[in-house]
Amino acid sequence: MEMNTGGLTGPFGAIAFDLDGTLVDSGLDFFAIREELGFPQGIGLLEHIATLSDPAAVAHAHAVIHRFEMAGARRATWMPGAQELLLHLKAFDVPVAILTRNSREAVAATDAALGLGIELILTRDDAPPKPDPGGLALIAEQLGTAPDRMTYVGDYVDDLTAARRAGMAAGLYRNERNARFVGQADYVIRHFNELQQLWR
Repeated sequence: MEMNTGGLTGPFGAIAFDLDGTLVDSGLDFFAIREELGFPQGIGLLEHIATLSDPAAVAHAHAVIHRFEMAGARRATWMPGAQELLLHLKAFDVPVAILTRNSREAVAATDAALGLGIELILTRDDAPPKPDPGGLALIAEQLGTAPDRMTYVGDYVDDLTAARRAGMAAGLYRNERNARFVGQADYVIRHFNELQQLWR
């Protein structure tokens, strides 16, 4: 585990994860979604939808995103070591949750396909989308764990920002596309077995 700051040597009281691009790979092509909708690249889909004033355009955008998300959910596969990590955490009675910007319906389809085995999952239908920390604050409250005893692991800058704003350790799941976010993470993992080592 690559640490950017000190003090993260022991196990956390609870751990939360992003879903797509972190625990699972659904192959969501955000470039293709933006191309189909005519949305600018580099701006969050939900954030751009919030700027639209035409209800028909908003409904169309949500419909296109829903189509892509559902297709991705049905073909989702585990990231290497992710399922093994979740089983490991369960064996050690570590509270686990998921916070995702996906819809509740898409997450249910992913769960049906893979059997996530996580009871506490918050979606964009349940809490403000990241980088708003509200979802993580709700998770900490429901798990009964102080935010400073928790970590949130994701693959994108919004995950790191949400974790920091919520008072949690921000973990980056490193891939070939997100090197530019390393400096904003408290620690970086390249494989989930690195987190397993905290609970032995």
